[in-house]
Amino acid sequence: MRFGACQATPNRGQDAYRPGVDDGGFQRWLNAYVEAWQTYDPAAIGDLFSVDVEYRYHPWDEPVRGREALVEAWLDDRDEPDSWTAEYRPWLVAGDDAVAVGVSRYRLADEADREYHNVFLCRFDRDGRCREFTEHFMQRKEA
Repeated sequence: MRFGACQATPNRGQDAYRPGVDDGGFQRWLNAYVEAWQTYDPAAIGDLFSVDVEYRYHPWDEPVRGREALVEAWLDDRDEPDSWTAEYRPWLVAGDDAVAVGVSRYRLADEADREYHNVFLCRFDRDGRCREFTEHFMQRKEA
């Protein structure tokens, strides 16, 4: 799946590809990320990431390496359906690097709702798939 993130530019009569993500392509990728999280469809999850992706759930974690391992990790740790909402948007896009900000909210029956503010650090390949992903998040404290 392509997210319209790569840009083709002519180069002396030949097509050359300049790696790069634009705001629109990154927003489409973020929307597809949320949809893959909602459905836990292995193909949809895999389409987001390169074969050699390095995915960190926390900045200090050793990454999950490789698309197959990442799909398996997502499927092994599922959130309950309709227990959360998420909204993410591009904050900065520069070449093949992109930063997203957003909010994830969890509605849990047996405990208080939780809200997390997220930052995603992403690096994309020329096919518009994420090859490096690091998540930063902080839980909002109730006043």
